[in-house]
Amino acid sequence: MLDNIILTPTKVRGLKSSEARARAMELLDRVGLAHKAGAYPAQLSGGQQQRVAIARALAMEPPVMLFDEPTSALDPEMVGEVLSVMKGLAKEGMTMMCVTHEMNFAREVADTIWFMDAGQILEKSSPEVFFQQPSHPRAQRFIADLRSH
Repeated sequence: MLDNIILTPTKVRGLKSSEARARAMELLDRVGLAHKAGAYPAQLSGGQQQRVAIARALAMEPPVMLFDEPTSALDPEMVGEVLSVMKGLAKEGMTMMCVTHEMNFAREVADTIWFMDAGQILEKSSPEVFFQQPSHPRAQRFIADLRSH
């Protein structure tokens, strides 16, 4: 796993292997997996694999991170692990664009909610406005359905 994280920074950015390795260990610690540095992907849970993927992306020091349903394939117990890492990134000021059905997470972490349906952006608003008074009829139905469950 460690070698996987250091590969791109060394090959693409020209980072020295020792520097990349130290940075990778910092990142694994940050996502709570420093103790798994020598593990292979098959030895990790889905949530752990997702957190390693986040560490691998962070190794390139991106200005923005894109997430496409980062918890969709995870067991319910693993969802919290990944969302916790993402909340930490948000608190540290990382700009993130996240496609998610985790509405509580979106409400808590997002600065802006973009509600899409059939490939179209139907609403763009703050979480407060979106979850309390969405303006688009489709968004209103979505929120009403959320409240009824």
